[in-house]
Amino acid sequence: MRKKKGYFGRFGGMFVPETLVPFLEELEKAYLLVKSDKKFKEEYGYYLKEYAGRPTPLYFADRLTKKLGGANIFLKREDLLHTGAHKINNTIGQILLARKMGKTRIIAETGAGQHGVAVATVSAKFGMECVVYMGEEDIRRQALNVYKMRLLGADVVPVKSGAKTLKDAINETLRDWVTNVKNTFYILGSTVGPYPYPMIVRDFQSVIGREAKSQIKRIRNNNSLILIACVGGGSNSLGLFYPFLKDKNIKIFGVEGGGMGVNSDKHSATIIKGNIGILHGSKSLVLQDSDGQIKIPHSISAGLDYSGSGPEHCYLKETGRVTYVSATDKEALRAFHILTEIEGIIPALESSHAVAYALKIAPKYSKNTNIIINLSGRGDKDIDIVAEAEEQKI
Repeated sequence: MRKKKGYFGRFGGMFVPETLVPFLEELEKAYLLVKSDKKFKEEYGYYLKEYAGRPTPLYFADRLTKKLGGANIFLKREDLLHTGAHKINNTIGQILLARKMGKTRIIAETGAGQHGVAVATVSAKFGMECVVYMGEEDIRRQALNVYKMRLLGADVVPVKSGAKTLKDAINETLRDWVTNVKNTFYILGSTVGPYPYPMIVRDFQSVIGREAKSQIKRIRNNNSLILIACVGGGSNSLGLFYPFLKDKNIKIFGVEGGGMGVNSDKHSATIIKGNIGILHGSKSLVLQDSDGQIKIPHSISAGLDYSGSGPEHCYLKETGRVTYVSATDKEALRAFHILTEIEGIIPALESSHAVAYALKIAPKYSKNTNIIINLSGRGDKDIDIVAEAEEQKI
């Protein structure tokens, strides 16, 4: 997929201070060694199964399918994992890598808090110091996850700059890493940032797609297949998509945060509306003004509230292999309620964007089509946001 080292087409790279370059090269070397190491893979597999709770089910949403009257809808139940989201797949892999490299201190950024909880969880499990940077606005929106992180022993540091959301939390985490790089491992939470992080995170999350591919084969009945997942930085979506990319007959949709509409100033549709720029160490599509200044994104979902996206997603858009669409805040809230009321499953607001797009397209297909939605997380953390939105009649 990469045409030159660190790049996906013309996207990616390693745009960082010179002091970080040797450590990123050290990280790449260490990762490529463990990637082919049988003992590492066995240990990683053990913790995925016995600690995180893999494999996750591919659940046939029969009542939702019946209501929509079109394609068969399946949910990849990442919400059932320990900590309540797909993030644990990556954090287990990266902390095992950190331990292999002799690092003793873990830092991370978080938006919706799910990555922060997963990092705090594995740090507690492996007895490492943990610092999580989180924007003040996200701390307000995700109070439950903040409390969980602190219970797990993490130092949650409020970020007061910029929009006080995910972009600003990443900025602060990178500053910390530059200062403390010798003993500190940065567990980056999505397929963003400088190489080799987009590759590492994608690889650890690809367990989602490998499982789904095996599971759907047993029930597919020669039906055509559609994949749908939400896209912020892009880890849950690439985790599902990557093992299917070479099968050109499979349609793939990535759903961005449409906010108040992609033609408004309040959205997070960076792949649809962004321009090429440098953000957090890599070249990707970025929301920016005519002077190249980063625009403040908006989404009701804290996990999609980011000004950029992963470089591999940008490449997949440019090649046309993945179609990127959006769902508005209102559509995501409607999907949140429909899935909860019909299937008894409360989805995260991030995942609700993927559900929203499925609601839109499923009736257009017949029973000869199967749709897999990556239900990347559960909605406990978002209950207060949904209640507040209802009061404001969004």
